[in-house]
Amino acid sequence: MPIPRTVPAIDRRLLRDDVYGRLRDAIVDGSLAPGEQLRDVELAAWLGVSRTPVREALLRLAEAGLVVARPGSSTTVSSLDLREVRGARDVVAAMHEVAVRAAVPGLTEADLDAMRAAEREFREAIERGDVEAALRADDALHGVPVTVAANRALSSVLDQFTPVLRRAERLRFSSLGGRASFARHEELIRLCAAGEAEGAAAVAFDTWSTLPTDTDADTDQPAREE
Repeated sequence: MPIPRTVPAIDRRLLRDDVYGRLRDAIVDGSLAPGEQLRDVELAAWLGVSRTPVREALLRLAEAGLVVARPGSSTTVSSLDLREVRGARDVVAAMHEVAVRAAVPGLTEADLDAMRAAEREFREAIERGDVEAALRADDALHGVPVTVAANRALSSVLDQFTPVLRRAERLRFSSLGGRASFARHEELIRLCAAGEAEGAAAVAFDTWSTLPTDTDADTDQPAREE
């Protein structure tokens, strides 16, 4: 297995989550490619940790569908399964809908300012073609209602399934669909500021449920199909 050259630093206070996050990101960004065999000894050496947190991370990644673990055999990076991506998209869209509906009554002006700042960063990133920065800004924007909703079960589901959608997000943000997100974000923030929870929740749902799940262009079709 080819190991990335860079050596990431691990926060010992949050070792398990850090190991999981590093491996998840390496799979999502393609550093660990589909079909690649994952050996806990090599991964532990790369990350500078023991094998135990690596094994725990691989189990979590298997639950998220990012790796395939065959007991007594091998663990490999999953190939893209469009059905799984679409399923994850639907779940994530529903969770953001719930989060926004719950969060709107409790959003402060500081929360709204944080969403506006993230939207400006997102717009600037899209304009200069920086997909990674756009992803971070998009996460920050949508993360505000999730944080305010303070629903641990909801956050856990998002942590599990959002990584499966990174390819779809990259596809959108590297195409004309990224610019279509400007209007969605602005409408989401406007409705949140106006206290219109149901309208804002619907926008949040549509934002995620319209993510492209294959190599076709982001056509921006209505999300709720008959």
